Amino acid sequence: MTIIEAHNIRKSYGSLEVLHDVDLSVREGEVFALIGPSGSGKSTLLRILDLIEPPSAGELSVFGIATVEDRGRWLDLRRRMGMLFQRPIVFNASVYDNVAMGLRYRSAPGDEIDRKVKGALEAVGLSRYVGSRATDLSGGEQQRVALSRVLVTEPEILFLDEPTANLDPGSTATIEAIVTSLNREAGMTVLISTHDLMQGQRLAHRVGVMIEGTIAQTGPSREIFHEPKDRRIARFVGIQNIIPGRVVSLREGLTVVVEAGGKQILSATPPPGEEVEMVVRGEDISLHRREPGFEEAENLFPATVTAIEPTAPFVNVTVHCGCDLVALVTARRAETLGLHDGMLVWVSLQAKAVHLIPRSGAG
Repeated sequence: MTIIEAHNIRKSYGSLEVLHDVDLSVREGEVFALIGPSGSGKSTLLRILDLIEPPSAGELSVFGIATVEDRGRWLDLRRRMGMLFQRPIVFNASVYDNVAMGLRYRSAPGDEIDRKVKGALEAVGLSRYVGSRATDLSGGEQQRVALSRVLVTEPEILFLDEPTANLDPGSTATIEAIVTSLNREAGMTVLISTHDLMQGQRLAHRVGVMIEGTIAQTGPSREIFHEPKDRRIARFVGIQNIIPGRVVSLREGLTVVVEAGGKQILSATPPPGEEVEMVVRGEDISLHRREPGFEEAENLFPATVTAIEPTAPFVNVTVHCGCDLVALVTARRAETLGLHDGMLVWVSLQAKAVHLIPRSGAG
């Protein structure tokens, strides 16, 4: 069942347009991640979906209710949702009182408050801090207090706005584990905005890429990271190789593309036009010291190493084979190969790893 449905959402502040033509649907019980560059509108969209502020135009349905037309039901709807912000908001009071605040605003009975607060703190691993002052805790612990304050109200939809942006890896892992548990065990619907691409892949069933104020592509994480729709998305999701070329033929179900240096490269993607760009992730390129006789790769050719850039625990290796390609290999693999500038290597690349998009600017 669709729990959030947005069409043609726009948001402007004066003459500044922050969102435009945003279409989005979120299913009940899924984790949906919004990724995109800073300033692309992720936080603004979450605030609109959470009914913190209205859109300037467009249609928004939450729990099947048309919110733009029915503003009078916003308070009831908001009580079914919760938002965790990037910077933890805690008050100069005990952890218990911080978490109990939302229930007290709702005039919940004392025994219910006590039961839910202790349960929420246990869920985030903070039971031992129940009497501690919240402002004395670490940043990661404060964020868990803030999350407990949201969870104690038992929201059906949880919004997370860059929830781990300022946290250390250990605290980030804890928050992620809590979110995953809430979704899997309680069936909670989660929308998270994050600049952490790996986090989006780890947590989400589906991912939406926000570029310049709109959602440019939506789909499963593998599709987003391996089959981007255009160059902007490919660059944002960290694809190292975007190579212009021209489709020349079809061969046994594969597309034959010639790049500027004259090399033919086979792709399993149907051609989106004659002028294309080949999108290849660095980790899909394999390097070998000698011509491999066992590879099931449709693309196999010699190349010369022209640059080696350590990015622990990996190494970016640039090779020239008519065009430049950047391969991402583990540091151990690079050491085993004995890679160095000027070294002759063999490149193997499966056709299904060569994704084709229309060439930017090609008409």
